[in-house]
Amino acid sequence: MEVILIQDLANLGFKNDIVKVRDGYGRNYLLPQKIAIIANEANRKQLAETLKQQAHKAAKLLADAQALEAKLAETVIELKVKANEDGKIFGTVTTQNISDALAAQGIAIDKKVITIAEPIKELGEHTAQARLHREVKAEIKLNVVAE
Repeated sequence: MEVILIQDLANLGFKNDIVKVRDGYGRNYLLPQKIAIIANEANRKQLAETLKQQAHKAAKLLADAQALEAKLAETVIELKVKANEDGKIFGTVTTQNISDALAAQGIAIDKKVITIAEPIKELGEHTAQARLHREVKAEIKLNVVAE
């Protein structure tokens, strides 16, 4: 079954992509949750018209994402956390912590687009990744220090 995604879905595709999925997954999950619509001829024509209208907006979004990526490349986020003498953190650094620290520096990034490869449980320098656009992924440098 081919469907047109109405919103981004991790591990499947982005909004307005036409993807092939199993019939049961499409009928029982994607369509009832309003995540996708069936890719019939009428919906494909409507999608083509929508994409034509959004082409200019997409170019601007891509340029903004690339500018934000360049800004993040030169920024190091300092996170102050509680830790013991051995450098172990009480708890872990979350994407919400990173998002809040970025917002304090004037960079607004939603916590949902930030991913941490492995849990940060020690003091030191670490990295996280932000998916700013379907073509742009930025690396966020973190410096975790004790309070």
